[in-house]
Amino acid sequence: MLKGEVIAVGTELLLGQIANTNAQYISQKMAELGVPIYYHVTVGDNGERLKEVIKQAQTRSNLIILTGGLGPTQDDLTKESAAELLNLRIVLDEPSFAKIISFFEQRKTTMTENNKKQAMVIEGSEIFPNDHGLAPGIAVQKEGIHYIFLPGPPSEMRPMVDRYFVPWIKKQYQGHIFYSKVMRFMGIGESALEERIVDLIEKQENPTIAPLAKDGEVTIRLTAHASTENEALSIIEPVENEIHHRLKNHHYANGEEGIEEVVFHLLDRLQLTLSAAESCTGGLLGRQLTRISGSSKVYKGGVICYNNEIKHHILHVPIEILDSKGAVSMETAEILANENRKLFNTDLSVSITGIAGPDPVENKPVGLVYIGISEKGKNTVVKEIHLSGSRTFIQLRAAKYAYYYLWERLKERLT
Repeated sequence: MLKGEVIAVGTELLLGQIANTNAQYISQKMAELGVPIYYHVTVGDNGERLKEVIKQAQTRSNLIILTGGLGPTQDDLTKESAAELLNLRIVLDEPSFAKIISFFEQRKTTMTENNKKQAMVIEGSEIFPNDHGLAPGIAVQKEGIHYIFLPGPPSEMRPMVDRYFVPWIKKQYQGHIFYSKVMRFMGIGESALEERIVDLIEKQENPTIAPLAKDGEVTIRLTAHASTENEALSIIEPVENEIHHRLKNHHYANGEEGIEEVVFHLLDRLQLTLSAAESCTGGLLGRQLTRISGSSKVYKGGVICYNNEIKHHILHVPIEILDSKGAVSMETAEILANENRKLFNTDLSVSITGIAGPDPVENKPVGLVYIGISEKGKNTVVKEIHLSGSRTFIQLRAAKYAYYYLWERLKERLT
């Protein structure tokens, strides 16, 4: 099995002038393939320090991926430092050099001598063409360790990873295929989710289990390597079933389908209609739903009741409630949901009122949100949640939680 490490080369990374998005991208791609990345290291444009970092990587990794330092200037030292450490020569790759010459000829500019440096590669290496730049990527193996050299600019590195490096990785596993399945969860944080399945994570081998928190929800990517897709599915299935059993109240879907799409399909299947009264989210819930083709079958519309005048005059929240309990309160959320359902004559209505920030309101903290769900013939339910983060993130999570509570309500009808 490959054990990966990413070494990002560039003094600008250490100075904080740019973010190390390359390491993130590579790790994501490797996780999809079931190749673990155990270390991220950043080092400046210094040959001696770079060699020390590579020496350390050799003691613990058999896939060492280096990004940056392949350009034409004096401080681009990655290939040269690695070649010296590996006791290998630097040689000219003629196709890469021809591409560089052609590049300058087409632009009718003079190629300086140092541009030839970009076509120099480590002897015995496999070349990854650079479709968006001049310096090729290279792969070389010595004493059981694979060394990968990729350009630093993300606009060059990402397409090279997708088009050449990922197929190269798959070639190392000849006779095996990689198959991934994504499980999606809402209403639980990454740390709480991980705590429920920590024993599975600790003993993972095949399939690998990769949790990821993103945009107010958590996903788990299960990746198996096997001889056939059916074999991979059979490896994934028992782990998937066990995770679902432990987290069934939060596991809302598999694949790339978002929570709003799941709710739409449930509403459509049950032939129910929905409306929304949104304060702090400003119409975000409705926007997310109406991006789905066919959403008019289930979503009648909504009121953006951002200030108290609209809450009172359009959705009939009494002034006494707004004055005594506040616009951000359980009582207001309940009335908004009930009155909005009547206004639109829908089967269900959801209300969202809260404080997205940056400042507290009504002596209540930023991140306090109330979500009400009104349904014909049933008691209205109001949920209180406490969110953190930026204003935009609180709004996004509030809308997603509203969908989560709708999902909880709708799936009850299917049991």
